[in-house]
Parts: sequence; structure tokens; C-alpha cells
Amino acid sequence: MQIGHLALDPGHCYVMGILNVTPDSFSDGGQFTARDAALRHVSQMLKDGMDILDIGGESNRPGYTQISCEEEIARTVPVIEAIRARFDVPISLDTYKWQVAKAGIAAGADMINDIWGLRYDNGEMASLLAETKLPCCLMHNRKGAVYQHFFAELLSDLAQSLTIAERAGIRRDNILLDPGIGFAKSYENNLEAIARLDELQSHFGCPVLLGTSRKSVIGLTLEEPVSERLEGTLATTVIGVMKGVRIVRVHDVRENVRAIRMAEAVGRGYSYAG
Repeated sequence: MQIGHLALDPGHCYVMGILNVTPDSFSDGGQFTARDAALRHVSQMLKDGMDILDIGGESNRPGYTQISCEEEIARTVPVIEAIRARFDVPISLDTYKWQVAKAGIAAGADMINDIWGLRYDNGEMASLLAETKLPCCLMHNRKGAVYQHFFAELLSDLAQSLTIAERAGIRRDNILLDPGIGFAKSYENNLEAIARLDELQSHFGCPVLLGTSRKSVIGLTLEEPVSERLEGTLATTVIGVMKGVRIVRVHDVRENVRAIRMAEAVGRGYSYAG
């Protein structure tokens, strides 16, 4: 898979840094709404080892308030343009609205990260992605956390997203899958999804993106607030690496880069020098 200038190596896990240009995201809302602050943060994440940047203009936290396409475009497009002018980094746009995706792609986005897995509209997002031939991440989501057989239904829901993609003409090698940790899932569902990441990858054959950074599954496990969830995030990142995840989406880039480097070294094995 190619994201901008970055060709993903199947033997490596990449770090996607989060830039929320929102006033109400659960972890960093309001910190990077000013363009200069956003640019400084991108610069620091690149120094820390970020491979891909993910920009979000609408909070997806539980109970979030949906904003209009016009407002989301106004938040994200100037930032995409400014980053594209200053930095050589692949840009992912976190949106499920095809109008926002179209404007973001025109501004320089290299990838679309869709939390509804092409199931929010009537095929417009899928058609746009097929036309532009850009890579996309399709996340598992649904309106309620009600399951009879959780993991089987997660696979079934993602299969529906892949069917929409195939019918629209999106190439399979342009698709990442995300189990959607924290979205329409109980605490136990989230733990199971993390534990079975390797099964998700092997079932569909698509690379997997994992987003657990600072999320409630970590807070509930460790009984810690958002500001104290780094160690839990790093634990899930290492689990992801060992289970074959290709991208982790995180707030704390430097620490996750180091955890991945160590986990990959162990995964490659060792040899004696003499």
C-alpha cells in the first residue's frame, strides 16, 4: 500500500500521529485549533518519528455533537494546505462525510480515514475514493453496542464495508481495516477486539490500523484519567505489533515509536555475535 510517498513495508508497524483541530475531542480538544499551534505540533511529531499524520475536524468522542460539512471543511482544509506547504508527510483526513473528503483531497490529503467504513452515506464516499484511487481506512462501527456474537458480527460488519468498496471499484490493496476500539463496544468487546487483531488481519488479508491511544478501555483497566494512560497505550501498541498491525494511531509519538522499535527487534529474533 502507498500512502502519499510512503510505501508500507509489510514487516514494519508505522506511527500515525493525531492532530485534532477540534474544540471538544476527548483528549486534546482545543489545543491545536490555532494554525500556528497545529504546525508546531506537527513539527514536533515529525521530530519524534511520526510516519503519517491524521487530521480530524469533528470530535468522535462518545456523545459528540455533529457539525456541518461547511464547518468541518473550514477547520481542516486550511490546516491541510498549511501542512502540505511546509512538511513532507503523508496526510490522512479523518472524516466520514464525502463532501469534506473531497475538499480535503483537493487541499492535499493522501488518505481518508472513515469511522463509518463507507456505511454513513449512499455510496458517495466509496465513489469518491474509487475515482481518486486514494487509500482509505475502513473502521468498524455501528449505532449501538448490542451483539449476540461480538467478534463474528464485527467481521460481518467489516465484510459489508468491503463489499461496498468492491462494488464501487476501490482496489483491495488500497484498504486498511480498523476494529474501532471505543466505538459501539463494551469494555469486554474492546479487550476481545485487541486480543484478536491477528484473526482480523488473517480473515480479510487487509492491513490493520489500531487506535487505542488514551481510550476508555485503558482508563477503565488502569483506573486512570486521560492524562495518565500512556503506559496502557504502549502496552496495546506492543500487542498490536506482535499481532501484525501495520499502523498505530497515537497521541504520544515518541514513546510509541520506541515501543515499536523494541517490539520489532524482539519479533525479528536475535543472534549471538561469537
